[in-house]
Amino acid sequence: MRTALLVIDVQESFTRRPYFSDADVPAFLAAQNRLIEGCQDQGIPIVRVLHVSPDGDAGDPFAPASGLVRPLEGLRGFDAATTVHKTRHSALVGTGLDVWLVQQGIGRIVVSGIRTEQCCETTARHASDLGWQVLFVPEATLSFRMSLPDGSPFLPADIRARTASVLQGRFAQVLGVEDTLAHVCAE
Repeated sequence: MRTALLVIDVQESFTRRPYFSDADVPAFLAAQNRLIEGCQDQGIPIVRVLHVSPDGDAGDPFAPASGLVRPLEGLRGFDAATTVHKTRHSALVGTGLDVWLVQQGIGRIVVSGIRTEQCCETTARHASDLGWQVLFVPEATLSFRMSLPDGSPFLPADIRARTASVLQGRFAQVLGVEDTLAHVCAE
């Protein structure tokens, strides 16, 4: 089955958000870069997804005018098979990505990027509902500390675990980087 890797929102914009923490960035980049490298080695197309605020001004880190809608520093370089700009949580809403995937004969997508519980999870659910097989790679996703409704902390490791739990067997197959690469390369 033909596979594509989605690298969702791995962009400098996040470094200007008040919740940004670089505590998990090195581990995330190591996993994300290994996934990119493995897909490059196997000739698997890689899709760059960037979140944009098209009407934002230079003060909005997601507005093109900010100069921050570019790959996160430390992300491995790659030639994107296609690049899409999204304005919604799902990379499949209003971007034409769904059409591109069909035209390329892609039956399975690998989801990675920023934020685990937001754009990555939403894209995984949406893709599954549209009929794609989805591999979700939590270690190649990044999130940031949040607060639960009662005010207690919701830590990134817990967010990744929660996301993996709700996706596994329902919307995606949840795998680590090396297992993902072995899975897509075995076919």
